This record gives sequence, structure tokens and C-alpha cells, in this order.
Amino acid sequence: MDFSLAEEQRLLQESLARFAQKEYTFEKRRAIQALAEGYSREAWSTLADMGVLGLPFPEHYGGFGGGPVETMIVMNAVGSALMVEPYVATVVLGGGLVARLGDEAQKQMLSAVTEGKLLLALAHDEPGSRWSLADVKTRAVRRGSRWRLEGRKAVVLHGAQADRLLVSARTAGEPGDEKGVSLFIVDKGAKGLSVRDYRTIDGLRAADVTLDGVELEAGALLGAEGTAYGALEWAMDQGAAALCAEAVGAMEALNAQTLDYVKQRQQFGQPIGRFQVNQHKAADMFIQTELSKSMAYLAAMRAGSKDAAERAHAVSAAKVHIGKSGRFVAETAIQLHGGMGMSDELAASHYAKRLVMIDFWLGDSEHHVDRFIAKG
Repeated sequence: MDFSLAEEQRLLQESLARFAQKEYTFEKRRAIQALAEGYSREAWSTLADMGVLGLPFPEHYGGFGGGPVETMIVMNAVGSALMVEPYVATVVLGGGLVARLGDEAQKQMLSAVTEGKLLLALAHDEPGSRWSLADVKTRAVRRGSRWRLEGRKAVVLHGAQADRLLVSARTAGEPGDEKGVSLFIVDKGAKGLSVRDYRTIDGLRAADVTLDGVELEAGALLGAEGTAYGALEWAMDQGAAALCAEAVGAMEALNAQTLDYVKQRQQFGQPIGRFQVNQHKAADMFIQTELSKSMAYLAAMRAGSKDAAERAHAVSAAKVHIGKSGRFVAETAIQLHGGMGMSDELAASHYAKRLVMIDFWLGDSEHHVDRFIAKG
């Protein structure tokens, strides 16, 4: 099987690498984290100018009609530079669902996303749901030609930064039922909508969302009523595959930094990289990263499959392996750095935090083991 990139994909990879090295240094990232918004509008605008924000969308909306492999290339760069911009929330999850379910009027939002003028976020998980897609307690009740939403959403990735939220709500059935789940587009300033913003341990932003009698027009319904579960499952697979690619980018960068450190750090009159036990640890980090890279390729190639079971098996298998390998690489890197590895001033600690948290975003390893088994 040929894993080499096409010419356009290679050029995209090189452009993103130059952007990360020159315009998104570790010092720049720390400054961006300190901003009230939690991301850089300048960096987001640059990504828009590079065409990155429109990669997966049809050309009709200013995109390039790319697929999961192009997303993988972008997320590798996101991981290598530890970018905190809302690419997964806006482009992969939010934009992906609009492109899949939206009518022509709703899909016009994709043009604004491509231009960097509109941020989206998926508000689906709820307190206590533990990544169960069908465990939706938020209710949407029809009142004439309008909808009224009541409920709570938890840990919405970049929820406070989004201009519009895609909110899942139950229009029929009970929590746990796959049928009866719908998606709604909710403007940030909607009456009855409250958003509590906070920084996560890995430097990103999340929010808890409360919907207290939010009134929506009929056109706010995204897709057919009560049939959103399949699209949500598809979107979560796209997001998980993207996170796998991000983890690989982070692992490769952390490996390189750790190797440089053990070559320079002196103990007992010689670099600590000369000690055999440390060489073995560094070799194990490299092996786990290479294995993870293969799994990320598999997830990217299968993420576009029309066979839902095939897609789920590949993505969950990759998420399990990369979740465990990412934690191993993070912990081993900290060990090799010693006490310095825990300091906020050193990039290694930030990579380690992100790798650990990637295991929890969109389902941890245990969840995806159960899902893999359930899919037969």
C-alpha cells in the first residue's frame, strides 16, 4: 500500500510546517494562551488565507473538497505546534455537520467559516453522559412554527468562542434512544442561552452551556427532525481521527525535543543520552510514535468510509492505541527531562498535558474499547 502524499498534499504539509516554525513558536503560543479569547485571530486569519479552513468543504462554498487525509495533514501541524485555535470545533465538527445536514441556506455558513469570519462549536455532551451519543436529556419542544430548548451541555470545546452553537436536543423518545435526536443552530446571543468559559489543563478552551427556554425559528433545525444520531456518530469519528493525527504531530515534536535534551544534559561527566537505560526509553518513545502514525493513517483512510461499522472499528482502534501510546510518550519524556519536564517554561510539559488530554477528548481508551466490541 502506498502511503506517500500527492503533490498538493505535500505542498500543504510544507506550508503548514513553515507557518508553525516561523509564526507559531512556543513563546507565541504562550502569549496566545494568555489572551482573553484563548486563541489568536491573527493566526486564524492566516490559516484562512492559506485555504486551510476551507479544505474539507465543497468548492461552491470557497473550499477545496478535501477529505480526511487533508485533515490529517493539518492536524499533524496543529499537534507539532500545539496550536490552540478552534480547528476541530469549527471546521471538523461544526463545519462537517453543516456540510452533511444543512440545506442550501444553512450551508452558506461554510463560506464564512472558510473566510475565517464564523466560528462554530458542537454542544452535545451533557453532565454524566460519559460520551454516550444517545444520552441526550436536553429537550426541544415545538410551539407552532418555533422551537423551545431546555437543557445543559458540558465541556463544549471552544463553546464560548463560537459565534453559533450546534446544539443536540431530543425531539422524541427518551435518553438512550438513538431515534429522536435533532440538531439546532443557536446564535451566541440567543435569549436564554448562558455560556461559562474556562481554560482546560492543556491550554484550550471549553464551556458549560445552559439553555433556559431558548426560542428558535423553524429554520434553526439542522437536518430532518429526530434523525441526527447517525450524523453525530459520523462527526465524532471525524473528530477522533483528527485528534489521532494531532497526537502524532505532538509525539513527533516531543520525541525530537527529548532527544535534544538527553544529548545536552550532563550527569556524571557525560550526556545522559549515553546511558543505556535512557537510550532504551528514547527508542521505546520512537517505536510508539511510529506505531501511532500507522494507526492515524488507518483512521484517516477509513474515516471517509460509507460503511459505518468499518469506519467505527478503524477510528476506535486508532483512538485506543494512540491514547495509550500518547500517555506513554508523555510520561517517558517527563522522566527523561527530570524535574525540568514539569516546569511551565519548558515546552515538554505542555506537550505532555495535551497528549494526556487527547485521550479524553471524544471518548477515552476504555470507551473506544467498548465501542469497538459493540460494533462487532
